[in-house]
Amino acid sequence: MRWRISFLDRVSAKRAGSDMKRLLHLVIMLPTVILAGVAMAASETKVVINLSEQRVYLVEQGRVALVSPIASGKPGWPTPTGNFRIFSKDINHRSRSFGSVVDALGRVVNSNATPGSHVPPGGHYRAAPMPYFMQFSPAIGMHAGYLPGYPASHGCVRMPRDLAALFFEQVHVGTPVTVVGSTHNLAHVRKAIPIIPRVSLVLARR
Repeated sequence: MRWRISFLDRVSAKRAGSDMKRLLHLVIMLPTVILAGVAMAASETKVVINLSEQRVYLVEQGRVALVSPIASGKPGWPTPTGNFRIFSKDINHRSRSFGSVVDALGRVVNSNATPGSHVPPGGHYRAAPMPYFMQFSPAIGMHAGYLPGYPASHGCVRMPRDLAALFFEQVHVGTPVTVVGSTHNLAHVRKAIPIIPRVSLVLARR
């Protein structure tokens, strides 16, 4: 009788050990499965930036899902062409290279400043806001900003705020980005588009 109980105990222990191994295997594999799912989602979505057209396209499963006008890099500050991937996202990003200088009264006295620009007594340097920043190359990314109707950035790809928010929702770290075309001899594309307030995103979805 004791032998039988001991045998059953050993069988139960083996089964418990086997179940624990399966559980540990699932726990170890779960992050891999999640990452694979994110990678698959990113691969089904891609971004195409056409510098000649000054437009950016969000393509999902072979179909254009979103189109936005852009303002790409101005002469001397070109947006790089080629194949890239989104490698960081920051909804409230600020530029590390450019901004403005504000005096003691809150007036902008230098709208094209850098962190090393002169700041008058009582004033301060204000880094340029780059909301919905989607970085695909070092210091270069898509973000909400002013579109004057022609290439005007320091290499980034500016978009209207509401469309930048929609792109930001759809792209992931790992999403492919292809930049094609050229801004050579491209002087004026369209009328200026201001930075659209956030409320427009709500209205656009109604």
